[in-house]
Amino acid sequence: MFDLTGRTAVVTGAARGIGLTIAQVLSDHGASVAAVDLATEIHPVSEVEPAFGADIKYRAYECDVTDFDKAKQIADAIARDFGGVDILVNNAGIARDNLLMRMQESDFDAVLNVNLKGAFNFTRHLFRYLMRSKTGRVINISSVIGLMGNAGQANYAASKAGLIGLTKSAAKEFAGRGVTVNAIAPGFIETNMTAGLQNTDEYLKAIPLRKFGRPSDVAVAVLFLASDAASYITGEVIRVDGGLAMSS
Repeated sequence: MFDLTGRTAVVTGAARGIGLTIAQVLSDHGASVAAVDLATEIHPVSEVEPAFGADIKYRAYECDVTDFDKAKQIADAIARDFGGVDILVNNAGIARDNLLMRMQESDFDAVLNVNLKGAFNFTRHLFRYLMRSKTGRVINISSVIGLMGNAGQANYAASKAGLIGLTKSAAKEFAGRGVTVNAIAPGFIETNMTAGLQNTDEYLKAIPLRKFGRPSDVAVAVLFLASDAASYITGEVIRVDGGLAMSS
């Protein structure tokens, strides 16, 4: 049911954290993986390949996802190198938190550019390859903050809410070509982005399951949406948050 053998997955923000785990889980289930990240962040292929197994086709691509023209160049290179693309996971994201009245314009723009425009860029440039696949999938990594909002994260919330709107609009546009588009909204996941949180006990009190999630919790949701089991699901947002948004 979750066999992705013969399919190629593009994962942005794949150098570490949730993105790296997504790439590993997809490869564990047979997919070839094109890992996209910034040049300053991405792991050399020699460091990452062992984690994927000797028989898994893997290649790293350096790209600033906010660069429209560079994204097209990389998208075309991936399709050429792998012979096509079946799955796109728009995971690249950053956070630059501050109260709205103290937020710098540059911090607002940077977060919107990476989290939202980056997803647009790769979706736009890879669609012509995805529609040639019999199992075309776009999976956007949003956040429960895009559903709930959060003080000090107006830029992040706006970008992730925008990603949900992009998901639903693209789902309607792409359905006629057999490509599904869905989003996953993680809650608090144990990553470098959440490692610096203060007063974690207060956050845990807001989560019905009383624990933070793991990158693998998000990755298996991606695996489901990428698989044949989710072939009749499109335009949906799946929360992976321990019940956080439910309790807000």
